[in-house]
Amino acid sequence: MIPDDSEKRKPNIRYPTKWGYKIIGRDVDEMLSAIEESIEGLEYEVTPSNISRNEKYYSLNLTVVVPSELVRNVLFQKLDKHPSVTMVI
Repeated sequence: MIPDDSEKRKPNIRYPTKWGYKIIGRDVDEMLSAIEESIEGLEYEVTPSNISRNEKYYSLNLTVVVPSELVRNVLFQKLDKHPSVTMVI
């Protein structure tokens, strides 16, 4: 079988690995709670990132040691669906 273009472009990631997410929301404390709820025992680090010009949105950098692609994707989905998180990049 010949791989399609999307399979050719997929990066070869070796797990476990550190993976970075940018978490954007309106309340830093609520965003930190969302991270704690979503991580479930994984090793992680949170650092401040940016504040929007009108100080309506805040962003945090989250670095997590993920053991697999499945865990990486599930973590993204949990954060993205959390009511305290506006966006995950």
